[in-house]
Amino acid sequence: MNKDGPFFEDFREGDVIKHAVGRTISETDNTWFTLLTCNTNQVHFNKDYAEKTFPEPPFYGRLLVDGMLTLAIVVGLSVEATSKNGIMLGLDDLKLPNPTFPGDTIYSESKVMTVRPSKSRPDAGIVEISTRGFKADGTTVVEFRRTIMVKREAHASR
Repeated sequence: MNKDGPFFEDFREGDVIKHAVGRTISETDNTWFTLLTCNTNQVHFNKDYAEKTFPEPPFYGRLLVDGMLTLAIVVGLSVEATSKNGIMLGLDDLKLPNPTFPGDTIYSESKVMTVRPSKSRPDAGIVEISTRGFKADGTTVVEFRRTIMVKREAHASR
């Protein structure tokens, strides 16, 4: 059977999913994101400001990728294997332990924490997933937990 994304029945507590695709974040991505979100913190788009304001590690006087862009990319990288047949109900425990810079390539992996049938929707179940985004060298840049309502396969649109 050719399935398009995982259904509720495909999730098992403890499973670790290594997401197949990585994404290099460009300076243009970061600039557009700051424009789209009206973020006026110059550390994201003014190199002179970044060099003078944050010259020491861990920033090294470099432009910093907006943390919400890092989060959005990591969520996006995980959709194919986690929530393609679902909708996010919540996001918890967000941490950005290390900076992301333009030019960094980000990868992600997720762990299935809990799986339970929905109490109100017989056509779906609730899956809680912990996701980690990391640079090519393994440095973690974002961690979070998501609660997703996922369709049961018997109720999938064909």
